[in-house]
Amino acid sequence: MTQNGNGTGSRPAAGGPPAIRVRGLVKHYGTTKALDGVDLDVREGTVLGVLGPNGAGKTTLVRTLATLIEPDAGSATVAGYDVLRQPRQLRRVIGLTGQYASVDEKLSGWENLYMIGRLLDLSRRAARARADELLERFSLTDAAQRPPMTYSGGMRRRLDLAASMVGRPAVLYLDEPTTGLDPRTRNEVWDEVQHMVGEGVTVLLTTQYMEEAERLADELTVIDRGRTIAGGRVEELKARVGGRTLRIRPGEPERLEEMAAALRASGLDGPAGATVDREAALLSVPILADAQLTAVVALLAEHGFEIAHIATELPSLDEVFLAITGAPEQQDQEVAA
Repeated sequence: MTQNGNGTGSRPAAGGPPAIRVRGLVKHYGTTKALDGVDLDVREGTVLGVLGPNGAGKTTLVRTLATLIEPDAGSATVAGYDVLRQPRQLRRVIGLTGQYASVDEKLSGWENLYMIGRLLDLSRRAARARADELLERFSLTDAAQRPPMTYSGGMRRRLDLAASMVGRPAVLYLDEPTTGLDPRTRNEVWDEVQHMVGEGVTVLLTTQYMEEAERLADELTVIDRGRTIAGGRVEELKARVGGRTLRIRPGEPERLEEMAAALRASGLDGPAGATVDREAALLSVPILADAQLTAVVALLAEHGFEIAHIATELPSLDEVFLAITGAPEQQDQEVAA
């Protein structure tokens, strides 16, 4: 489903309240707690990435904030409007692109966008102009008069995104917007999302792609079993999990095993142990503290090992996700409303 606003609602001023504020949001489906006291804030003009394992409550959260379902408890405001008390006003300042493109298959691409513009009370002239503008912006002008049933998956997704932008929303919900897209089309969608944010749009993004979260999100929220279990910037979450890795490339690749043996003998390779990648000529050492890092470098120097390159790396976002949730990253299968 695609939902749009006409951009007439006011946006929070810079330094003011968050564009999206959620406190204690609860939603039950029978005995299932889809949302169990979710809290989150999204700053205006930023992207919040929402991650979580299968059934965590991500889509339920989006549908609640889009006024498609009502929460059982808690509160939420979006662009200054209360989700429960002001749903009609709120719908005029939000856009929603769901997991699957939901445009009219028989109308042409242009007619889809024109129809949405008219439903949003744009004049005929304004609706025509907006449809033309968005088709050009999303590289769909050549397919404007064709029905979406003839489009590729990437073209359908771009049309769906264009539809969500007809009303110039202040807040845009993207629920796994690149699911099933090829890498090239995914990158095109990412570029367009970044363009939207550059125009001041606030985005709440649910995704199953760690690369997508790192590319787009200013901050991340991890939810599991309907609860918020972690949040912060990508680097903050990585630091929270810990486990930096020291990557060492020796000046003499043939001494790689010798270097590893020296660290093992000293006990400086830590509980997990140093590992050797012969093909890449890299020695990897888990680092638990700065003192250990300094000691490792000093020991190698004492033994006369030449170091060509050295660097530290934080865990990947995939590793952070698994560490925080304790569950594999899977396709989200939310409970239907």
